[in-house]
Amino acid sequence: MTESAAALAIPLIPAALALPVAAGLGALIGSFMTVVVQRVPQGMSVVRSCSRCPQCAHRIAWFDSLPVLSYFALRGRCRHCGAPISSRYPLIEALTAVVFVLVIWAAYRGTQPAILTPLLLYWAATAVALGFIDLEHHRLPNVIVLPAYVVSAVMLVIASIVTGEYGRLASAAIGMLALGGFYFALATLQSGGMGSGDVKLAGALGMILGWLGWAQLVVGGFAAFLLGGAFAVALMVSGRANRKTALPFGPFMMLGAAVGVYADPASVLL
Repeated sequence: MTESAAALAIPLIPAALALPVAAGLGALIGSFMTVVVQRVPQGMSVVRSCSRCPQCAHRIAWFDSLPVLSYFALRGRCRHCGAPISSRYPLIEALTAVVFVLVIWAAYRGTQPAILTPLLLYWAATAVALGFIDLEHHRLPNVIVLPAYVVSAVMLVIASIVTGEYGRLASAAIGMLALGGFYFALATLQSGGMGSGDVKLAGALGMILGWLGWAQLVVGGFAAFLLGGAFAVALMVSGRANRKTALPFGPFMMLGAAVGVYADPASVLL
């Protein structure tokens, strides 16, 4: 990290206040992500209709939609019909809260430029939604992935203007083309390997990693295959998968990118 970027990593408010706020905000965003995970694969709007019980279709009141807390207050069942509520809802809410805290904590430790914190929070929520959708449906919907290009590009331009490091924009563009092109080649050469969603996601992740630096791009790209390979081997050893089992790769791409963002590239590459 350069001196100009590092200067922006100085926290403006005490961590004792920032971290609980991050947890609360993450839980609230996570509550919305549960709607995204449920509705987007079905082609439904995430804003035009209120939440309803999938069994009795009764409208869910605001006090029954409090992140995590409502699930336990209702003992995991609908207030009106008693139908069980999927544990996926509090899991997504809690996970989003945790990753928000981790992003803010990293900013306080100086392991990321503070100017990128809003973008990384956006990607934290996006990664949770995409991860759950890919695990369940083996899809990375365009309606989530493509807007990430616009959001990332705009926020990286702002970051470069604030830090005065305009050369990073060229690195971001090269990172997008390099990682996206690599995945496109894999999808073209290996039938049934990478999907088009993986290719599109790779370009967006490459943009951020490229802005941070070449080492981050290499580490983030390689870590995805290392993590995905380790998980596949673990499943085969446990007898839960074989060589022909199709595994969603999106979650490992985003975990790998996180490694690229937060790991010390010099120590990893050495």
